[in-house]
Amino acid sequence: MTQKIYPVILSGGAGTRLWPLSRRDHPKQLIPLMGAHSPFAETLRRVDDPMFQPPVVVSNDSYRFAIVDEMASVGVSGDIVLEPEGRDSGPAILAAAALLADRDDDAIVLVLPSDHHIPDPAAFRASIAEGVAAAQSGRIVTFGIAPSHPETGYGYISTGDAIDGAAPALSVAGFIEKPATELALQLMRSGCFWNSGMFMFRAAALIDIAGKLQPKMLAAVRDAVNAVEADLSFQRLGADAFRDAPAISFDHAIMEKTDRAAVVPVSFAWSDMGTWEAVWMQSERDENGNAVLGDTVLEDVRNAYVRSEGPLTVVAGIEDVNVIVTQDAVLVAGQGATGKIKTIAARLAAEGRNEALHHRRVHRPWGWFESLQIGERFQVKRIMVKPGHKLSLQKHHHRAEHWVVVKGSAEVTVDANVTMLGENESTYIPMGAVHRLGNPGKIPVEIIEIQTGAYLGEDDIVRFSDDYGRGG
Repeated sequence: MTQKIYPVILSGGAGTRLWPLSRRDHPKQLIPLMGAHSPFAETLRRVDDPMFQPPVVVSNDSYRFAIVDEMASVGVSGDIVLEPEGRDSGPAILAAAALLADRDDDAIVLVLPSDHHIPDPAAFRASIAEGVAAAQSGRIVTFGIAPSHPETGYGYISTGDAIDGAAPALSVAGFIEKPATELALQLMRSGCFWNSGMFMFRAAALIDIAGKLQPKMLAAVRDAVNAVEADLSFQRLGADAFRDAPAISFDHAIMEKTDRAAVVPVSFAWSDMGTWEAVWMQSERDENGNAVLGDTVLEDVRNAYVRSEGPLTVVAGIEDVNVIVTQDAVLVAGQGATGKIKTIAARLAAEGRNEALHHRRVHRPWGWFESLQIGERFQVKRIMVKPGHKLSLQKHHHRAEHWVVVKGSAEVTVDANVTMLGENESTYIPMGAVHRLGNPGKIPVEIIEIQTGAYLGEDDIVRFSDDYGRGG
């Protein structure tokens, strides 16, 4: 196959059904769930192959620097396109198609969610190759997964006739969205497929179809693409135009309306990793059906997923349960309580609870910080700065800071003074002093920061210069 395929990876979702591990500012696609790499990084690795062009990642402002880090971690480069706000998958996919059509008249686009688990990359690539002929013919191709059980959380595809010259692709007879259990069992027995949410098409063909089915969305997306602005290594879609696009999924906007839909059946193992049950099913389990990760002890437990990111977690005398422990939250939920977890995450977010938004370890473009202790008029943080990076030049109105270097060598600016501090050395940042922490070395720098003052919020910061374009 000589046709090069342009992967488009969607990475803007929040993954609230996997709370408390997945949170708004650091969602499931950026968190290692099944091994050393995150689902997003594994998606990048699947398309790191000569059959693919460099990927186009569509994400948002909040995840942009984490995306850069994840791409660097697996040695994959590509374009990062930022949406000004989420408008669901329809406008995101159409924007990527419009960008690629401007670059290559014959571009074939492969759209991939960033949170899927596909353990056999070779089988994945073989199935993608089987869909190329249908995409070249002007079809909008999706990839159908043979159901292993009557899942009610997935959409199903019923199929029609084979497509001439595009075997094994089949025409799509219909889409059935998240059926009840009895109907899901009937669909499974009748040979329907799960809708994987992966799509492939000629960019020009999708634009033509969208012009007929979604003219308002196409017009808004074209204007947003024409107004793209470069920002560091990112491409920002025109904000005003993109917000005019209707918020609608690609399935509802295009796939369920077009007569050009096709499905390629695939044989590789697949999961969208959308629930703790799905993670449990994809994990290695012991003779009692338990999957465990972290510092855990189980006694008389069956069919459980137990994961601790923090303290020793002991579970006894229970079955069919998910126990997820982070540094600041604990979830104990029965198998099948996915909807309730999503509701709880939404409620916590509505109440402004940090546990819905952030982990104690908060990622920044220069590294991360982790809150260790908060008390009245003081806070203790652990801060890591990546090699070659530095924080903004800044000051605080309401707090002073004490820094102790525990790893590496730090460059410290306090007003007009610039000094180097090694391990076990410390400094004091008076309230109102203009200061900066940097790492000119080759290994990460870690410091312990003690803040003292009347107000310790993250918004008590005045930036004078910043390498990452952050103001205020």
